[in-house]
Amino acid sequence: MIDTYLSPALALGLAILLAFFFRNWNVNAPLPPGPPTRFIGGNLHQLPKTHPWKKFTEWSKEYGPVYSLRIFRNRMIVLSSLKAVSDLLETRSAIYSDRPPSNMRGKLAGRATSAFMTSSQDPRFKPLRKMLHSGLNPRAAQTYRPVQLAETRVLLKNLAVNPDKFIAHMRRNAGALILKVAYGYQVETDDDKWVKMIEDAFALSAGISVPGRFYVQMFPFLKYVPKWFPGAGFKRKAEELMKTLRSVNQVPFDWAKAQMINGTNEESFVSMHLGPDAGKNLSADEEEIIVTSSAALYIGGADTTVSALTTFVLLMILYPEVQKRAQVEVDSVTSGRLPTLDDLAALPYITAMVKEIIRWAPVAPLGIPHSVTRDDTYNGFAIPKGSRVVGNIWAIAHDEELYPDPFTFNPERHLGETPQIDPFKFVFGFGRRVCPGAHLAELSLFLNVASILATFTITKALDANKREIEPPVDWTGVTVSHVKPFPCQFIPRSKDIMASLDGN
Repeated sequence: MIDTYLSPALALGLAILLAFFFRNWNVNAPLPPGPPTRFIGGNLHQLPKTHPWKKFTEWSKEYGPVYSLRIFRNRMIVLSSLKAVSDLLETRSAIYSDRPPSNMRGKLAGRATSAFMTSSQDPRFKPLRKMLHSGLNPRAAQTYRPVQLAETRVLLKNLAVNPDKFIAHMRRNAGALILKVAYGYQVETDDDKWVKMIEDAFALSAGISVPGRFYVQMFPFLKYVPKWFPGAGFKRKAEELMKTLRSVNQVPFDWAKAQMINGTNEESFVSMHLGPDAGKNLSADEEEIIVTSSAALYIGGADTTVSALTTFVLLMILYPEVQKRAQVEVDSVTSGRLPTLDDLAALPYITAMVKEIIRWAPVAPLGIPHSVTRDDTYNGFAIPKGSRVVGNIWAIAHDEELYPDPFTFNPERHLGETPQIDPFKFVFGFGRRVCPGAHLAELSLFLNVASILATFTITKALDANKREIEPPVDWTGVTVSHVKPFPCQFIPRSKDIMASLDGN
């Protein structure tokens, strides 16, 4: 008789416990609408494994520009309109600038204190942001122009000699610029050991922060599982990532500091902040902020620039008429010489192209998630404290109300008396978490795009029978999205420019 009543009692107790576990903490307003959830996993079964921004955009058309998802007990609020991200992540940035805790990337892989993941409540947050801004603001960027020009010339030479490896050349270009700026280190080859080190880190990091991919995100107690335990491959992956990223942080910094001590260093972000005594009077915490900030320059700047530049190459193949118009503009200004950043004001179509490249294919389609530090309400809906808040940059960039015919690459939408919304207002993040290197990235893209167009015509590759090969248009589905490799040709078009490259 006791057993007869015990089982229903246990079931009822479990149901009450689960109801408590998944309850809505803010009882004064309903949560934003969203796809139907399962009792335990919520929307976990519906999360796409690749290109989540596309599915998130589909849901926004059904549930509105602000909707909610649940992964077990974790609440995600997805913002899919420029107004929503402006109202919350910009206007209310005081409470929307935190980062959600990450058991996988943060605790297990040791990245909780990186520049991108540091909590806005951490005392280190403001010093980190201030230091990054000091090295990347428009005034500081002026001093990097000689490095940008030199590395662009190297890129053009490499494209002329071995165009088939254009993606590797572009990765070297981005890495060389940032390594020179951050550490005073000169990259000499495409297979440079430090460039390779960060490529390995990007490969290991790919997809590690995707919601629902690792159960340790939803069940924190799993972080205590021994790494030898069956199913604990996530711990081994996190350990490998920790070792790699620790090297990314420390190895270049230690090299730059040693150069300063030996008196052989070049001016850099690190040397500027360590000071003439190579940091002898700095505390361990102060030095760690310099280590973290300088690594952020490289990790944040290298991959995103490569993504945009390879997209540019693809677009020139797909839209040859845009390429021709851009070349006419460049030729009219430069007359057989390479463009410089002083030509920016005289090349409005190239500037519009750069804007359209990052709108058509945002480098970080979902950005990095924010977290809200207290209960909030928006348009009558509750946004509970601790919610993961995602700005769907891809959805905004393809919003038909902002950009008519959004899937067509059309630089002209950024020209004229009434240009459409400048995508640089949102593609590099929001509020206090906006990418501090956006200005430097914009200048680098402008210079490389204008210089490549002045030097080459980009066309489709030919097969063995001299037939054009249609490039596949496909993308990786991780935090920084890249167009997948495709064949193409870089055909030299300026004898004067090619001669000037050969002469250096």
